[in-house]
Amino acid sequence: MDAGHCFNRTIRGTVTAMTSLSDSGPRELLEKPNYAVVSTLNKDGSIHNTVVWISAEDGAVAVNSAEGRLWPTNLERDPRVTVLVQETGDPYHYLEIRGTASGTREGADDHIDSLAKKYLDKDEYPFRQPGEKRVKFVIQPDHIRYLKRS
Repeated sequence: MDAGHCFNRTIRGTVTAMTSLSDSGPRELLEKPNYAVVSTLNKDGSIHNTVVWISAEDGAVAVNSAEGRLWPTNLERDPRVTVLVQETGDPYHYLEIRGTASGTREGADDHIDSLAKKYLDKDEYPFRQPGEKRVKFVIQPDHIRYLKRS
């Protein structure tokens, strides 16, 4: 991530440093198979949350779903999104990313296979349904918050 995408890191209510997705703490959370919660806006303005797999990608993060599901439909209508990644076993070690998502089918099948390798140690995504069309969303961060309890 370039220096233009650094954000304040708050630990115990004190701004201690600048952080980016390439810093060691956020990078570690994203490299390990920690789950993420994606929050999108429903048509009526209410918030929809769902648990997803996540990957880091060139200063951004990427998530994947099948077309027609609620949260991808929400992102197609309103690309604003919040993603929260927690360390498995320590909910007070987390990364919050608020940003804008852009979706594409290009590379989406390869992306879900790479996520299956990361999370399930399978070479191919084993839950694909006949006729399913995958969509990959890349989220460009506007705000990053990282916390690790000491």
